[in-house]
Amino acid sequence: MSAPALRSHDHADYDSPWKTVLERYFPDFLAFFFPDAHAGIDWTHGYSLLDKELQKVVRDAKLGRRWADSLIRVTSLEGEEDWLLVHVEVQGRNQADFAQRMFVYNYRLYDRYAKPVVSLAVLGEPSRRKHGEFGYARWGCRMGLRFPLVSLAAYRTRRTELESSANPFAVVTLAHLSARETARSPADRYQAKLGLIRSLYRRGFARQDILELFRFIDWVLTLPEGLEQQLWSEVQQFDEEKHMHYLSSIERMAQQKGIEQGIEQGTEQGIGQGQAKLLHALVQQRFGQVPPEIEARIRSARPDQLEQWALLILDAQCLDDVFGATGEH
Repeated sequence: MSAPALRSHDHADYDSPWKTVLERYFPDFLAFFFPDAHAGIDWTHGYSLLDKELQKVVRDAKLGRRWADSLIRVTSLEGEEDWLLVHVEVQGRNQADFAQRMFVYNYRLYDRYAKPVVSLAVLGEPSRRKHGEFGYARWGCRMGLRFPLVSLAAYRTRRTELESSANPFAVVTLAHLSARETARSPADRYQAKLGLIRSLYRRGFARQDILELFRFIDWVLTLPEGLEQQLWSEVQQFDEEKHMHYLSSIERMAQQKGIEQGIEQGTEQGIGQGQAKLLHALVQQRFGQVPPEIEARIRSARPDQLEQWALLILDAQCLDDVFGATGEH
């Protein structure tokens, strides 16, 4: 009998928990991954998130989906204002345009706000490089960007360090590595998830930090329903033994996550069905009878793909201009 399949989130869902913990624990993030940058900041002035400023640039760049990007304003030890663009891409696989995107975001931010920007990147995939680089040169003119780069895969050989660290991103990194390593084994994932949850108590985190990091672990290390229920029983017993009484807050968190997921899935399904019907009607009106293989692709496509096809119809001369230009087969 085969093991129950592990649930998985799409890339956007997987990266969003990273953005949440990055922004909540930004000083810890820098201290863990980029200690030189952390040492150059005067943390007594705090830090500010510049999401509105980043959104304006990202909308203009048109370089595909955003990952866990954050733009943060800090004050250096010299008293100067600095902007840091932090990019976390935990599920990208051999993204050829990754360094180019970093370059474009950096120069667009400088162009729009006249502020020097420090770019930093964390990747989930293995990389031997310590820096990313993109640029060009011609006839004595040189333009480019070189930025620090950290690979999470490199921490596979540093588990002892991760397990003893009180930095929240040691837990985050362990959760990421465990998610990759246990993708095909629900039993191994169960043990990894339980071990990480228990470690939250012994690392000395405050109550709210335990709840926040539990949220990340729970989102990244998904389990089949039966094992999830078994995990809850073990966590409850452990919580009572430690007299922590965090379980009620964790249960409310899990219930809310279930409600939100149900609403999101229902809404997306309804939007997708409506878009599919509209696209089918547009194709039929423009090109006549819709071939069965095109109908099948329309029915199975996600809302963002349906929207892209609908935009292509405006200038298309034939069906291949719409459905052949996407690279999907």
